[in-house]
Amino acid sequence: MQTGIATSVLELIGQTPLVDLARITRGLDGQVLAKVEFFNPGYSKKDRIALQLIEDAEASGALQKGDTVVELTSGNTGTGLAIVCAAKGYHFVAVMSRGNSPERARMMAALGAEVVLVEQSAGAIPGEVSGADLALVEARTQAIVRERNAFRADQFQLPGNARAHYLHTAAEIWQQSGGIDVFCDFIGSGGSFAGCAAYFKERDPAARCYVVEPAGAAAFEGETVSRANHKIQGGGYAMAELAQIDRGLVDGCLQVSDAIAAEMTRRLAREAGLFAGYSSGANLAAALQLLEGAERGARIAILLCDSGLKYLSGDLFGA
Repeated sequence: MQTGIATSVLELIGQTPLVDLARITRGLDGQVLAKVEFFNPGYSKKDRIALQLIEDAEASGALQKGDTVVELTSGNTGTGLAIVCAAKGYHFVAVMSRGNSPERARMMAALGAEVVLVEQSAGAIPGEVSGADLALVEARTQAIVRERNAFRADQFQLPGNARAHYLHTAAEIWQQSGGIDVFCDFIGSGGSFAGCAAYFKERDPAARCYVVEPAGAAAFEGETVSRANHKIQGGGYAMAELAQIDRGLVDGCLQVSDAIAAEMTRRLAREAGLFAGYSSGANLAAALQLLEGAERGARIAILLCDSGLKYLSGDLFGA
């Protein structure tokens, strides 16, 4: 007998809604469709890659019963891995910079993860994680993997990151929308951009895909980094190359300032009722740039990457 009862939280990952941001785009020629990834159980798109990375490792034999899983995180991948590891019975160690919002560490710990917080680099600004901060987290992560002989769920290197978005995120967007013209995405590991761009271009070679970076830290675009610290947590680490991204998928690059990303995030909440985080605002800002310029009249897809609940300790939404 078929029922509507899920057998595991893992069955709740994916199949998130796609919303037309019609109130925000009124007066503009074109459409922005937002994939609401904070409907995943860990409130972010990273639940998808967490499940893919663990299941790939199980299938290959790289991860076996009783093993420990380790990965660096800005909080979202770690939350996804904490959920997947809890459901599957693995011990998970999340390694994160103290520059990330404290809600993230608390949520991972509540889900049973062991959370290791790494101090920021000299001169760093709390709440603004730079590439230098990430390098310190990477070094600590590598050390813990060696010490514990653990499996590294490496979101920056393993192909399961992009594959999760190719197989699921992009396929869902295409099925829900009937097709899109443009995709733009704020990059961290680059997995969501790479997987979605590959899928969209396979379905329609004329589809255009744009990388989004923080203003002043657009190293992938080839610019000199003038401001490595920024508030858009979860990405923008000023990396000139990302293993996940084939540059042949990139049709252009866009930059978004902290102030504009914050403004757009607040607009999502106040005009669309969508309570999302900084990177979602960055994606919306980039989409509006395109509708007002090079992609006037286009149907643009973006991801609302995570929930605003993860930013309440900061100044994003005010007192």
